[in-house]
Amino acid sequence: MRKILTLIVALVATATVAHAQFGIVGGLNFSSADKNAKAVVEGVKSATLWHAGVAWKLDLPLGFAIQPELTYQVKGVKIDEVGSATVNDFKFNNGYIELGAGVQWGPDLIIARPYVFAQPFIGYLVNPNSQISAVKDVTNKLEYGIGLGGGVELFKHFQLSVQWFKNMGNLVNGNVSSTDQLVDEVKDLKSYQGVRVSLGIFF
Repeated sequence: MRKILTLIVALVATATVAHAQFGIVGGLNFSSADKNAKAVVEGVKSATLWHAGVAWKLDLPLGFAIQPELTYQVKGVKIDEVGSATVNDFKFNNGYIELGAGVQWGPDLIIARPYVFAQPFIGYLVNPNSQISAVKDVTNKLEYGIGLGGGVELFKHFQLSVQWFKNMGNLVNGNVSSTDQLVDEVKDLKSYQGVRVSLGIFF
């Protein structure tokens, strides 16, 4: 009984001191993708793309905060060459609706709050923006992964953060066979990874 009462008191205290804010977030994605050793895709370059969405931040005791985000994320790469064929900067870009669940920790220094965070995420492909329809057809719809990073919050209303992210699983359904050489080789690309730079404004 004493443990239950202690838990109730802790929950009430947390709710009393917690401070919630709604915000908008946006920024740049610098994404890339590795390839399997057997792939003949050459010249895989990183791409600078973007993200935008909304967030909700709940401050907790002891410097912790949780920050779920619902964003539209564009990730992709550029490919120069497949085997002996030049493809003139073929763009393999995908737009995802992504839900992230960030957990932050950092000391409140009144004017500023530097923090570190971890953010697992899951997303669904809504815009397979590849330039060749055959590649669109074999792109996996579901994405998931983890982001790690740090940032600074100013005056409790502005956030600037830098996050390293890593998608899990494969970009393309590797079980699909095709007579299109580009499809056969793009499916050997591994998942997206890269750096995300975000600015958030909270109200």
